[in-house]
Amino acid sequence: MVRPSDFLYPYSRYRGSVNPENVVFNSNLQEFSQRVSLICGLQTNGKLSPEEAFRQIELLWEQLQHSQEELGIGKNPFQLQKD
Repeated sequence: MVRPSDFLYPYSRYRGSVNPENVVFNSNLQEFSQRVSLICGLQTNGKLSPEEAFRQIELLWEQLQHSQEELGIGKNPFQLQKD
């Protein structure tokens, strides 16, 4: 049975390198994408001004960047540095 929330907030399975940080970041990225889509729809239909839509998306982007930094995505602490 399909629930309305499944339709409104679809969630794709994670298929990348499985570790807790990547799975959490993927979840955060999917939420970012869904919220940006909703903001775009509100702006397109005249419910939000372009400036307000931009402000909200910028705030979401900053939250996603903070999540990336906190989870250490893109960093490999065990990789040897070349001098």
